[in-house]
Amino acid sequence: MLTYDGLKSLPENVAGPTYDVRKVTSGIVHFGVGNFFRAHLGYYVDRVLALPDHEGWGITGVGLRSGGNSDRKAEEFQAQEGLYSLTEIAADGKAGIRVMGCMKAYLQAPDEPEKVLALLADKSTKIVSMTITEGGYNIDETTGEFRTSLPAVQEDLANPKNPGTIFGFVVEGLRRRREAGHGGLTIMSCDNLRHNGDVSRKAFVGYARAVDADLAAWIEQNVTFPNAMVDRITPSVSSEGKAKLNERSGLDDLQPLLAEDFIQWVIEDRFAAGRPAFEKVGVQFTDQVSAYEHAKIRMLNSSHLILSAAGMLLNLALVDEVLAEPRVHKFVDSVLEKDVIPTLKAPPGVDLHKYKATLLTRFSNAAMADQVARIASDATSKAQVFWTETVRSVLESGRDRTRIVYCLALLLELLRGVDEKGEKITLSEPFLTEEQLKVAASDDLRKSISLPAFDSWRDLLTPEIEQEIARNRELIRKEGVLASLPV
Repeated sequence: MLTYDGLKSLPENVAGPTYDVRKVTSGIVHFGVGNFFRAHLGYYVDRVLALPDHEGWGITGVGLRSGGNSDRKAEEFQAQEGLYSLTEIAADGKAGIRVMGCMKAYLQAPDEPEKVLALLADKSTKIVSMTITEGGYNIDETTGEFRTSLPAVQEDLANPKNPGTIFGFVVEGLRRRREAGHGGLTIMSCDNLRHNGDVSRKAFVGYARAVDADLAAWIEQNVTFPNAMVDRITPSVSSEGKAKLNERSGLDDLQPLLAEDFIQWVIEDRFAAGRPAFEKVGVQFTDQVSAYEHAKIRMLNSSHLILSAAGMLLNLALVDEVLAEPRVHKFVDSVLEKDVIPTLKAPPGVDLHKYKATLLTRFSNAAMADQVARIASDATSKAQVFWTETVRSVLESGRDRTRIVYCLALLLELLRGVDEKGEKITLSEPFLTEEQLKVAASDDLRKSISLPAFDSWRDLLTPEIEQEIARNRELIRKEGVLASLPV
């Protein structure tokens, strides 16, 4: 088991903290201690702690649930004094292993609510960060406002000094800060969510307004919500995976972690109570975060969705397996090169052709075992976000639409729920009604164009284009994905 004392005798192939972990104190409170947080924000904080006069920027992790796996995680982090190992593996198989000492403590909010609230109110806390998933911000998709009707939120509103949600904890902590005269802080989303700072502001201020309008106004004036783009593939680690990671490292780590060697964090420099020198450890500060988000969505996310749709139809489980098919690789490369890059404005200092090459290398990393089914879930919603601008730019310009029409046919074949061998695909489409799922499964090659996935470009679908989509669907069924790809 990893402990502070054990850092003196790590295996030769494992690097340890280059700072005194015993001198680290908490300056960041993080809600949602999952793998991505530990491999991303934890990674950067581990490096800034090695800088002079940065020992006050350690992290206290906070779990919002109790029982089962949550209790086990808490026990294991506490037993290891917050330490964990990170194994980074490149696409060529080269690996690096280090023990991370960034997490100073771990609290279970349901079991220790007063400790969490006291820490949020403490002057030493400068940043509250979170990874609560894209859907965890409780924003109504129709109105764009924070939903106070959620039962858990209603419970907090009925007793705001005894919260259970992240919104209740943070806002009550901020109320206590204001009362103590400790000033504001930064609320920093680390979720893979466009305009995540703006979304966070809407959520926390929306909750605060339902509690106390004056407090909400104080938060708006004294708390900052920087937008950020985060990127790193961090797969889940099974029990078997843990054993393999420990075998590779020679450690007895209860919470070993795996990630690719690529990492990126682009963020606005808006921190109300100061920040670590993140720029010295690879973080990019910019006022043009949206440009980086835009490039990521149109290149990384869009090609990921193509690979997942093809993979589901080919009955391949992993992204690297799909990309290893030469015709798939060539097709995805062509879509990015010919249909995306020509109509995409590059973020400052970014070469889009090099970015494309980096993406394809990352997707080929077999060590990540990136699940096709995970990426293909909710494809209806993802297509509208990831594909819309490319689809519209190609169809509106009159340029060669061969590849884009094929992508649309591929999506409809995925939603039909049958792979090229005739076996049923288990779909995860939470926002489709039963009637829409029946339409998707229909053998009518054109009827399913009525599905919501096509709403964002429906006005451009002429009868001729609809017929081309139908012909591509016929080809996919008759010849299979690989033979039908237009490469």
